[in-house]
Amino acid sequence: MKALVLEEKLKLSLRDFPLKETLGPRDLRIALRTVGVCGSDVHYYTHGAIGPFVVREPMILGHEAAGVVVETGAEVTEFKPGDRVCMEPGIPDPNSRATRLGLYNLDPAVRFWATPPVHGVLRPTVVHPADFTFKLPDNVSFAAGAMVEPLAVGVHAATKARVKPGDIAVVTGAGPIGLVTVLAALAAGCARVIVSDVDEAKLDIASRLGPVTPVNVRSENLADRVKRETDGWGADIVFECSGNERAAAEVFDPLCPGGTVVFVGIPLSPIAYDVSAAQIKEARIENVFRYAHVFPRCVAMLASSAIDVSPLITKTFSFEESVEAFEFAAEAPRGQVKVQIEMPA
Repeated sequence: MKALVLEEKLKLSLRDFPLKETLGPRDLRIALRTVGVCGSDVHYYTHGAIGPFVVREPMILGHEAAGVVVETGAEVTEFKPGDRVCMEPGIPDPNSRATRLGLYNLDPAVRFWATPPVHGVLRPTVVHPADFTFKLPDNVSFAAGAMVEPLAVGVHAATKARVKPGDIAVVTGAGPIGLVTVLAALAAGCARVIVSDVDEAKLDIASRLGPVTPVNVRSENLADRVKRETDGWGADIVFECSGNERAAAEVFDPLCPGGTVVFVGIPLSPIAYDVSAAQIKEARIENVFRYAHVFPRCVAMLASSAIDVSPLITKTFSFEESVEAFEFAAEAPRGQVKVQIEMPA
């Protein structure tokens, strides 16, 4: 099958790739329709590795996906050919201790699309377990369905934060994960979200998502602005989504006493963690690694229009333009949030 293959660092090919997948009794064969370009995909392209995950042989990229069921396994009764679906890309070991505890995203043996050595889905079809596949209602587009995967990160973060109605939140970083976290925080009940970034165009997108206050930290101090917006008290929740070392090191500055910090973005190197600043405020600290148990809620919110992800999709390429799509995403043009690739029907 033809696929987008990362041959090695900084070398992509759109070529035939020998890959045969057998359909198990609880599996589905799915024809891909839309695949998002994630920052991790781009990082594998530009760096050849993320932490201990190193691209040692050619690997198909892509893990944010929606498509159509074309074949079902012998024991599958809840899906049929023609069903429109999105897919959760991580497949854990069902017998692992983490999975049995409900923490399947933390299973060390999880097989996650486009994480070496597991192939991704920038190709015509994929075989995937029915248990990690979710139907899309007719009013949810394939483009929105492919956004369920990044949206799940934001919803998981809002869940971990234990958002209360009327909370004031800060989101540092207005990239794709930051903006889906804004949407999730508002849907969960936040009265207002203050978003920081250095990209004015992304902040402009953020400002159109609801009761959002954008702060460009090139010209304004975030903690000072938050204090002005909260009568000097601080934000109830700070979601650190940038992965930026300085932003991550300063998460306690805009936080109110007794507030919650959720680390969402993963820094590329260790950060300075101010323990005394956290202690003085008795901050509750939460950490997010991917997501668990939230895909059905994401689909439901998209279907009900409680969340609209369409403003975040800023550029679309055809499958034949996949290499160009990654080159474009790697340049990180200002104002670009989510790049998607439309697969041939």
